[in-house]
Amino acid sequence: MQHISRRVQACACLGPSLRPFFDIIATMAGEVISLGIGEPDFATPTVIQAAAIQALQAGRTSYTSNYGMIELRQALSEHLARLYGVRYAPQDEIIITVGVSEALVIALMGVLDPGDEIIVVEPCFTSYVPDVVLAGATPVMVAARPEDDFAVRPADVAAAVTPRTRAILLGYPNNPTGAVMPRDRLEGIVALAQRHDLILISDEIYDRLVYGVTHTCLGALARERTIVLGGFSKDYAMTGWRIGYACAPAVLTEAMLRVHECFLMCASMPAQDAALAALREGEEAVQQMVRTYDQRRQVLACGLNEIGLPTAEPKGAFYTFSRVSHLGLTDIEFADKLLREEKVAVVPGSAFGQSGSGYIRCCYAQKMDQIEAALDRMASLVRRLGA
Repeated sequence: MQHISRRVQACACLGPSLRPFFDIIATMAGEVISLGIGEPDFATPTVIQAAAIQALQAGRTSYTSNYGMIELRQALSEHLARLYGVRYAPQDEIIITVGVSEALVIALMGVLDPGDEIIVVEPCFTSYVPDVVLAGATPVMVAARPEDDFAVRPADVAAAVTPRTRAILLGYPNNPTGAVMPRDRLEGIVALAQRHDLILISDEIYDRLVYGVTHTCLGALARERTIVLGGFSKDYAMTGWRIGYACAPAVLTEAMLRVHECFLMCASMPAQDAALAALREGEEAVQQMVRTYDQRRQVLACGLNEIGLPTAEPKGAFYTFSRVSHLGLTDIEFADKLLREEKVAVVPGSAFGQSGSGYIRCCYAQKMDQIEAALDRMASLVRRLGA
């Protein structure tokens, strides 16, 4: 007799599935311009590839410490200190994980108990709420407001705190909105966490992808109570390598390590060698990618506004978040119509939480000619809808 856990059943009911869109895209091979998948269109820089190849040729394919290679942890400690002025001890305050997705799971499982609440700021990455549910805790959603360019207000977070609140989960630079949190608002969140003795979990996977603004690492403001999550997927075009990290005081990393060593043990050694090369030799490639994304960002955001899809200027990551509710369709209906009639794939905003309803996410990790062609096709649909 089959038995499906209530946790998994609960996850299935949390929001719209994107599977139908991807199923349709699969039948349109070569026809669709995809602004949907949040993945760099760049290949992993050659110097990073070479490090992994060398590792394989040298037979470096064994297990590493559960924490990860000490050389990588040392380099990462120096990297974060140089960029953000916060230093983590390589010995016991950094865990190398199998992508940031795993880092989030072990953070949630390491600090939350059944019955605990965690405040989750939305719109947010699609796995945040399911991960909280699978950890046995209760997500309490707080919406970042469009009029604030989706930088959440500390007062709105404060209003959601209850005696059961254990932690706050933030993701900035933000997927899907491209928002970057101003330092003063982060300081307000820190003051709130200190007042109520809360853990802060900060997903900073897009930390290097910012445009005209400065990213503030939350760990630099509240090191004693923050778990900083990051990785190499976006900044270094290493999505398939599955290398992330979690940084926190040792008492927190010890809790996370117990989950990590039971589930995944360690990230692969060749991938860790590649990540080490990224930190040591990948900066020029990062800067080139950022310049390219910035050019695409400006074209896509301006183009969307011009064709009648109101879009706040994204300051980070590689996404725009555009309002479509004024066109008389839901975001899911608009995305479906755009895909079927114009062969442009975008993601409905409701996939990122209730506050994303009425919006679509477009990813500009795509060649400029494809972005321009997609804008032309989207403009055709908007005109037919009478906007």
